[in-house]
Order: sequence, then structure tokens, then C-alpha cells
Amino acid sequence: MIINHNISALNTHRQLSSATNAQSKSMEKLASGMRINRAGDDAAGLAISEKMRGQIRGLDQASRNSQDAISLIQTAEGALNETTDILQRMRELATQAATDTNTTNDRGEIQKEMDSLTSEINRIGNTTEFNTQKLLNGSKDSATVAQAAVPASPAKAGSVTSTGTLSTNTGDTVVVDGKTFTVAAANDAAAGEFTDLDGLIAAIGADAELSAKYTATKDGGQLKLEQKPGTESATAATITGTGGLSVDAAETVVGSAEVKAKEAVEAGSGLQFQIGANENQSLTLEIGDMRASALKLTGTGDGFTAKANVSNGTDSTGVEKGLDVSNAKNASAAITKIQTAIDTVSAERSKLGANQNRLEHTINNLGTSSENLTAAESRVRDTDMAKTMMEQTKNSILAQASQAMLAQANQQPQGVLQLLR
Repeated sequence: MIINHNISALNTHRQLSSATNAQSKSMEKLASGMRINRAGDDAAGLAISEKMRGQIRGLDQASRNSQDAISLIQTAEGALNETTDILQRMRELATQAATDTNTTNDRGEIQKEMDSLTSEINRIGNTTEFNTQKLLNGSKDSATVAQAAVPASPAKAGSVTSTGTLSTNTGDTVVVDGKTFTVAAANDAAAGEFTDLDGLIAAIGADAELSAKYTATKDGGQLKLEQKPGTESATAATITGTGGLSVDAAETVVGSAEVKAKEAVEAGSGLQFQIGANENQSLTLEIGDMRASALKLTGTGDGFTAKANVSNGTDSTGVEKGLDVSNAKNASAAITKIQTAIDTVSAERSKLGANQNRLEHTINNLGTSSENLTAAESRVRDTDMAKTMMEQTKNSILAQASQAMLAQANQQPQGVLQLLR
């Protein structure tokens, strides 16, 4: 019999410690519901489950991204729906103007509505936004190139005035914007001849091209050319003279020749929607320029008005020339142009709708993937509550039994005292 080392007690204490530790771990798993609460519980399982968690959260965020993308598409498509309605009305007006039962005044009223509706198409294209991003001005189309701010129609006519002294020596000439007028013995405005400043003004007025662009008047002893509304240009007229005629000393622009610049558009780039949990899992969407000029509803030359009455939609300043319906021929041609614009807008709406349907399927797929991956992550990370409760019960009983046996082991050395009696 020995008393210095109670081997039975030491063994029982070790077993008690083991049972207590196992019981503590079981209680931790039951309290958290997790099989892995620290890397030591399952190092490999922890690494696998964390990677799965990253994928799951990425898939869930991708699903939200797809829902936001659908909202963006619906915003653009809703705006284009109104554009289509406007174009249908414009087509109706063009058809109405194409018949000669209308008078010139009738077609003038139709023209007013045509220009106003075209301005509204510009407004929709320039102001439709999602989260402050413009959608229909071409900035979301990679085919759009950067456009510098360039002069369009001026907001106010300018004028130029000669500063020299007008001499009237026979044979002298004055050139106004390329048109030559000659000092002669007698005035002949039709032949471009004049004897004095009043005769020069009359000669300029008799020239069809110049009279369409400028109003010629006297400003003191100088010649003044003022741009007419609808023909404004940022470039002043030129006045030069030869011989004794001195009108080219230093022409000056008088008044305001303010120019409204076209809106500068950044180089286009398609929209990138992140619809997956990993890199390069994205969808690219491009939205074309849906403003009047891109739809070929404004322009210059045949088929368009002489005066710029179409605004950008945000103010009343005319910057573009719309379709002309002032006569049957132009109105008939406008029908085809408007129909082409309707087809263009419809094609864009169709593309947006196709992408919306695609994103709805994407959301369904992301939801299925996230669900299945969550189930796999749960099998790695979550605890089986029934099994853990069973282990907890076992470890609790073992701990209690170990405590009882430790008490018994501590009583054994006392048997030595019996030998001393």
C-alpha cells in the first residue's frame, strides 16, 4: 500500500477532465448550433466552409445586382414607350399634312406640333436617368464617340459693321461675303452696281442669297449687315473693298453672336452588370442614342425646316431643324423617316426586353445555386443537434461517474490507518 501517489485518483481525475472537456464542447455546439466554432474543431472543414460562404454571399449579391439591372432596363424601356407614342403621333401628323386639303396655315400649325414633339423626344433622351446616370443620350453605347462642344444655332443674331470711309470712285468694288458690287455712273441694284451707300444697300437687298441671310442698313456712314433669325452663324460676314473704297479697315462684330453648344457626350461604354459571384461573370448591355438627331428626325437640307425650332427639350432655344411638313412632298417623305425612327426605337425596346427576360432567368439560377451551396455549407458547418444532445448526455453521465469514482479513490489511502491500530 502506498500513499505518496494515488494512482487510482490520478487516473480518475484524467478521465474526469476528459469528460468535462467533451461536455463543454458539446454544450458549446448546442448553444451555437455550429459544429465548427473554431479552426481547431475542424481545420479543413473551416477552410472549405469559408470558401462556400464567400460564394453564397456573392451569389446573393449578384441576385440583387440583377434585380437592380432590371429596374434600370425598365426605366429606359418605360421612357422609350413614351417616345414610341410620340413618334406615332408625329406619323399621324405627317400623314395629315401630306394631303392637299390643308392650307398653308393648316400645315403651319401642324409644323408647330411636330417641332414641339421632336423637342420632347430630345428631352426624354437628355434627361432619362437611373441613379443619376443618363441612359438614352448615347453614353451607354460603345459605338458613341466623344463629341466636343461645337457651335449649333446661335441664341441671338450678330451683326458686322464696316469701319472705313466709303469712297465712290468709278470702278471701285466692294465684296460682301463673296458677292462683288461695283461703283458705276448710275445705280443698278439688279446688276450689282451703285453710286453711294444707299445704292450699295439696295444692291445687297437685290441679291437673293445675301438678302436671305442679312439685313443691310446704314450705321452712321458705315455699312451694317445684321444676321436674320434662323440663319444665325458664329462667323461674322466679311466686307472688303478695292481702289478708293475703304471699308476693310477692321470689321467688328456688333451685338451678341452667342452660340448654344451641343451637349458634349462622353465616349460611350456599355453597362456592365455583375451577375455572378466571381470575376468575369458579367452581362454587358448597350443602350443606343434615342434623341432626335440619332433617330434622323432632325438635320439639314431637303426635308428639314429652314429655321431651327427644335430645342434640346430643357429650354425653349431652337438648336436643330426638324422634319418639314410645309408641303405635301416633304410631309410624305417625313412619314417614311418617322416610320424608320419607330422601327429603331422598337428594336431598342425589344433588345431591352430580351435582356430583362434573361436577367429574370439569371435571378432564378442564382437563387437555386445559392440554395444548394448553402445546404452543402450547412452540412460542413452546422451541428446535428440530436447527435450532439446524445453526446452531451453521455459526457454528462461520465463526468458525474468520474466525480463519484474520484471520491472513492480519495478514500483508499485512509486504509493505511487501520494498520496503525
